[in-house]
Amino acid sequence: MTIQARINRMLSATAMMIYAVSAPAWAQDVTLISNVNIFDGVNEALIENANVVITDNLITSISTEPLAVAGGTVIDGGGRTLMPGLIDVHWHTLYCCNPQSVVATGDILEVAVRGAMGSEGTLMRGFTSVRDVGGNSFAIKRMIDAGEIKGPRILPSGPPVTQTGGHFDYRPYQAVPSNSADSQWYWYSVGLMAQADGVPEVIKRAREIMRMGATQLKISTGGGVSSTYDPLDVRQYTKAEIEAFVEVADTYNTYVASHVFTDKAVEIAVAAGVKSIEHGFLMSRETMELMRDNDVWLSVQPLLDDEDGFSFNDPVSQQKWIDVTNGTDFTYTTAKEVGVKVAFGTDILFDPALAERQGAFLAKLQRWYTPYEVLKMATSTNAELLELSGPRHPYQQGDLGVIAEGAYADLILVDGNPLEDIDLIADPHKNFDLIMKNGVIYKNEME
Repeated sequence: MTIQARINRMLSATAMMIYAVSAPAWAQDVTLISNVNIFDGVNEALIENANVVITDNLITSISTEPLAVAGGTVIDGGGRTLMPGLIDVHWHTLYCCNPQSVVATGDILEVAVRGAMGSEGTLMRGFTSVRDVGGNSFAIKRMIDAGEIKGPRILPSGPPVTQTGGHFDYRPYQAVPSNSADSQWYWYSVGLMAQADGVPEVIKRAREIMRMGATQLKISTGGGVSSTYDPLDVRQYTKAEIEAFVEVADTYNTYVASHVFTDKAVEIAVAAGVKSIEHGFLMSRETMELMRDNDVWLSVQPLLDDEDGFSFNDPVSQQKWIDVTNGTDFTYTTAKEVGVKVAFGTDILFDPALAERQGAFLAKLQRWYTPYEVLKMATSTNAELLELSGPRHPYQQGDLGVIAEGAYADLILVDGNPLEDIDLIADPHKNFDLIMKNGVIYKNEME
């Protein structure tokens, strides 16, 4: 049954004039959120004057008629807007909250601690789920899931994989020439990044990363901004190597996401079976049409050379940043016209202060999309992309990105209507009065 059909069934039930919901003996908790206008993550029209019951970690009832719970928690929403938790599908749990100097000279303990500490901030900005597309965030994910630390749900890609001289090859200049007897570079050995050259090594490294617990693989098939040895125009990995990554992912019933910008590099990645193009700022309309026709996602970020622009010490990287962000407007405008599937992410790197602007990055999408389109993209549409992980998806008890019966209780109560004023999302500390993830309340200013 579709989400809309389930909602229609609930709203048409005449027996719900007074509906008493009692917590069964095994239930950990029951919560009623009353008097709210619901953006369900799918439909533009709000469900007005509604009430929602959460049992344990799932939404169990939605009605526009009065509801009651026996022995549970009752929260009067006061006419606020209830919406699903936000999803960022291009997030870096470790890279986002560590200054670049730490990544250059620190160790994995410092990097991991900073990433763990920053995860609470991610959750408190209303991002209840993220797809981590690079870094060793497995332990942080496990601790969040166990309730030992606070943070979002994480779908981890593990270490992003590069060829020698590729986007994630941040080794010092003196690291080459190398030979097979050399020890791995420190950040490779601790899984912050990974390197593989040739089909046999690609297969081995991909299997190692899946063994670590990855929900999808992340590779680089084109040049990057922050890296030194790869101009933007270069294609990385041969088609045979990319196909090897894709085949390993397929054996695990999941997919490959690839960092890539330019037409030819994207075309080869699509032909090899990559299903999520990360960035793609320098593509043409024809390449976007190719992606659309092959059911490939465009995971693009609202990166602009504005007050939130990234700053690099290397003037070459700074120029590459300008070149890339000059393509942002064309990419969004054309992708919308073409009809390629577009997902939202931020790709914030090496700046804990900028990470606090995560919601502001989402609000920037209003340059190209209506508030409804923005919110749908960051909820149910992004959740659809996460489902490409198939059985590797770690959160399959309920749906993500929607408010519907059987969905996870990942919820935000907004003081105002973000469908009318999307800038409310840009200041979550002021405008989000309640944040719930998995049925647990992490922020409540309604009391």
